[in-house]
This record gives sequence, structure tokens and C-alpha cells, in this order.
Amino acid sequence: VQLQASGGGLVQAGGSLRLSCAASGRTFSAFAMGWFRQAPGKEREFVAAITWNAGSTFYAESVKGRFTISKDNAKNTVYLQMNSLKPEDTAVYYCAVKRLALGSWPRTRAPDYDYWGQGTLVTVSS
Repeated sequence: VQLQASGGGLVQAGGSLRLSCAASGRTFSAFAMGWFRQAPGKEREFVAAITWNAGSTFYAESVKGRFTISKDNAKNTVYLQMNSLKPEDTAVYYCAVKRLALGSWPRTRAPDYDYWGQGTLVTVSS
């Protein structure tokens, strides 16, 4: 499975961006896809996740009400709509795939995910 993230950029505080993550591979299947982010000098943190079939979503408290995760199964693509961006949202954003439905849901730890994209940088200026 290969993941290609895109859509990052520079935006002013209060602005919006939409990230995309396209999955490819001969036979793509997933239980869930998620977004994580990593700011300079900080650990990678969970942002949002969505189950591939049911579309069940879960968000970190820090982004709840501002970010929306969605998917297009036909395109094997997951999106992250980010509104009301804040300078503290500045980070490299990574998409990830959790292949199997093992364990409880939601899964918010990076080791719970099996494949990772290369990341896309989001910079929010004040």
C-alpha cells in the first residue's frame, strides 16, 4: 500500500485547508484510515480517524469542531478539512492506514497503524 498525502501549505490563522490522502496498491483494503501530525520538537499525535466501511469518525479534542475527516471509497482517498486554523496546528500531517479490525475502536496510537504516507506540511501564520 502506498499513501500520497497532499494539500498542505501556508495559511493565515482562521483560514482553511483541505488535505487529501490517496491510497494505491494492487489490492487496497483497510479497516480505518487516520491523520496524525508532528510539530517540530514534539511527538507525533493523533488528529482524526475514520473507519473505511461504516464511516465512523473520531477526533482529538484539540481539533473537534474545526476539522472534519471524510472518505471517498471509490477513489481510495481520505480527506481532512481543516477550518479555523490556529498557529498551534502547524505541523507535518501524515495519513495512515490500519489494515485490520484488531482491538477496540477508536485507535489513536501511531503503532496501531500499518502504513504511512510521506507527510504534508501545514503552516499557520498568526
